[in-house]
Amino acid sequence: MPQKSIDYSVLELAVVGQDIPHHKVFENSVEIAQTAERLGYKRFWLAEHHNMVSIASSATTVLMSHIAAKTESIRIGSGGIMLPNHSPLIVAEQFGTLGSLYPNRIDMGLGRAPGTDQVTAHAIRSDRMNSVFKFPHEIDEIQRYFKNERTTTKVRATVAEGVDVPMYILGSSTDSAHVAAEKGLPYVFASHFAPAQLFQAMEIYYREFQPSLYLDKPYSIAGINVIAAETNAEAEKISTSSLRMMVGVLTGNLDYLQKPEEMNAELTEIRNHPQLSRMLEYAFVGDRETIKKNTEDFIKKTGVDEVIVASHIYHQEDRLKSLKIFSEIMNEIKERS
Repeated sequence: MPQKSIDYSVLELAVVGQDIPHHKVFENSVEIAQTAERLGYKRFWLAEHHNMVSIASSATTVLMSHIAAKTESIRIGSGGIMLPNHSPLIVAEQFGTLGSLYPNRIDMGLGRAPGTDQVTAHAIRSDRMNSVFKFPHEIDEIQRYFKNERTTTKVRATVAEGVDVPMYILGSSTDSAHVAAEKGLPYVFASHFAPAQLFQAMEIYYREFQPSLYLDKPYSIAGINVIAAETNAEAEKISTSSLRMMVGVLTGNLDYLQKPEEMNAELTEIRNHPQLSRMLEYAFVGDRETIKKNTEDFIKKTGVDEVIVASHIYHQEDRLKSLKIFSEIMNEIKERS
């Protein structure tokens, strides 16, 4: 059993389903955030992806502001902003504005992956590879923009100065673990789609962590995929939408999230393919008992402080039900910790 109280949050990609227009996708995201807030989820983070028909969270800060306006207390953040796509000054201005509009509710998660293919990444920012190598420096630059004592500098993000917006470092390999540890910042690992280096990255983060003005001890978050339903068979059927989406990601044949279908021999074979199986190591699909067992095991093995949940589910009512079941499971786990 876990020995500490574990928080739980939502990672939202504003997934676009077959025959679902974008305005409805955004309405669904708002409803998910409002439901998560009511159920006790700590954060609602939005990912940055580009040139993917199945994901509509490309204008991340715009969607963050919209959802923050429609909720009251849940923390709204980026999971994350892909920093090499952006100017540190603009990031500081945007998050400083958000932090003033929604005090004590905005999180800034920063990563260095492109969130898209290389051709699109070049279209976003042709010099982005220079920024990739300067990732630690650009984190420092953003932090300086948020300080109050920049009144004598020529370039300022005045809307950010003195605004409280916590920064989180995201990673899917060991590289960012070193950065998060050195700078004394919270660390978030994308184990929901890239689990291979999870334990190595966490070990590095905890071993190398240096206390800072922002954090006196390590704080870790890890991603999992969860599709919860009343029965294993129902959850398996719902998961077929996500399964086909992941195959599209791996093969480059991206498409809208498809309607679920009965699990069959072809889909079972696809799910058991070694490459996909490794990618979905922390994709928990099943009834309450199954999800609870897998989640408890994950928390115990990783020792993380928080889990953040992604769920690629076609029907909105199924996703809302999955969120509710997982919240109930997490409350049971917290009561026993």
